[in-house]
Amino acid sequence: MKGIKLIVHQDMVNYRRPTSFQLRETYPLPPLSTVIGMVHNLCGYQHYEPMKVSIQGNYFSKTNDLYTRYEFKNGMKFEKARHQLKVNEFGVSRGIGYTELLVDVHLILHIVPDDQEKVEEIYQFLKYPAEFPSLGRREDLANFEKVSIVEIEEKEVEEDIEFRDQWSAYMPVKKVAEGTISLDADGTLSSGTRFILPKVYELYNFGTKNKPKFKRNWIERKEVVYSSVFTVVEEESIDVDEEGDIVFLL
Repeated sequence: MKGIKLIVHQDMVNYRRPTSFQLRETYPLPPLSTVIGMVHNLCGYQHYEPMKVSIQGNYFSKTNDLYTRYEFKNGMKFEKARHQLKVNEFGVSRGIGYTELLVDVHLILHIVPDDQEKVEEIYQFLKYPAEFPSLGRREDLANFEKVSIVEIEEKEVEEDIEFRDQWSAYMPVKKVAEGTISLDADGTLSSGTRFILPKVYELYNFGTKNKPKFKRNWIERKEVVYSSVFTVVEEESIDVDEEGDIVFLL
């Protein structure tokens, strides 16, 4: 099968974890939905185009940054002692919050559409984007250092391939459970963090036909293990691209 391979660099970025508010924490790598959303935005797709993605990368360090936070309660009237801003007759509180940022991020992304005839089309949109790409927040610009079409095939590993803190990846839990990937680390039983990453959503109308109100209803999530210390075990089969990079399609 064919896929699009992206080599991406970002200076400072937040891939926000949805359960964090006072401190906007970040995932260590962009979640599946973020990468898929970027692809759909750059391609101008109005409906979901089924695809699998592989996400690998690393970052140099983390830091925190201040941002202005606006809060309001639905229908709460403006009170001078409570609110900093007045919008019509309603009150809005303004304060500060903190955003966790990853510094000097490098990513290897593989995008494999279910419809293989879409490979060339997606490649052209990513190779010559209509606007400067962003991944994460709108202001988190992504520099595409390389965009290419690669052949991906399943191969049997001839000898153990060890990764030790130089590169991280989201790996399918199934591959770890089957023994294809070993998370054994020196001095510990295993090394890794388990995430349930959002992938595909649909819009759910909880309003009426005349006054629709939409929210996201996640219909597909993927359980993964994130780790930078792992081994692809000898004599096991794993996806590899034509340039020799391991591919963990999700």
